[in-house]
Amino acid sequence: MTGRSLPPTASVAHAQAGDKLRAPAAERNATAIATLIARIAPAEGLALELASGTGQHVVAFAQAAPQLTWQPTELAPDRLKSIAAHMAEASCDNILPPLRLHATQSGWAADHRADLIVLINLTHLISDAETRSLFAEVAQALRPGGQFLLYGPFMRDGQLISNGDRTFHNSLISSDPMIGYKNDADIRTWMEDAGLRNAEPVEMPANNLAMIARAG
Repeated sequence: MTGRSLPPTASVAHAQAGDKLRAPAAERNATAIATLIARIAPAEGLALELASGTGQHVVAFAQAAPQLTWQPTELAPDRLKSIAAHMAEASCDNILPPLRLHATQSGWAADHRADLIVLINLTHLISDAETRSLFAEVAQALRPGGQFLLYGPFMRDGQLISNGDRTFHNSLISSDPMIGYKNDADIRTWMEDAGLRNAEPVEMPANNLAMIARAG
C-alpha cells in the first residue's frame, strides 16, 4: 500500500490457491473488528474500506453488516487480485468489485462518497503528513452523519504499552524514520483538524485500538 521498504514483520501475506493471499493479522483480528462494525454500522448505505489488503477483512465485514454495500479498495495489483478471489469464494452479493485507490493521496474523496469508511492497520506504515492527508480525504468523503472507523496499534499517551509493540515500532522506524506507531492523542487531534468529530476510542484485543469518529 505505501510503496515503502518495510520490515518483514509488516503487512505480511502468504500466497494461497490461485490469486488469494492470506494475512495472519487479518485472521486474528477480523472477528473482533467485524463485531464492532455490526454494532456501529448504519441501517443502509455504502461502506468504503481503504487499503483493503488481502480481502479477508471486507468479506468478514460484509457478512457482519449485510445491510451495507461494501466497496474494497487497494493500490497493489496482487492485493486487488486477492480481494477479488476472496470475494468469489465467499459469494457475498453486497461487495462491489475492488477499486484501485491510493488512500494517502489527495483528491480521491471527490469520487468516493460513503456512509461508513473503514481503515485497518495502515497509519503505523505511513508518515504523519500522509495520515493527516488521509483524514482530510475521509472527512470530505463521508456523507452527513457518516462514521469513520480507524483500527490499529497506537501509542497511549505517548507510550508503547508492550514489549511486542516496542519491538515492532523500532523495526518500523529503523526501516523508515517517517513511519511508526502514532500517538492516540495526536490521532484524535488530527481527526478534529480534518473535521471529524467525537472520536471515541475502543480498546481491542492484542493491545490494538479502534477509534470511531463522525463527519462534522
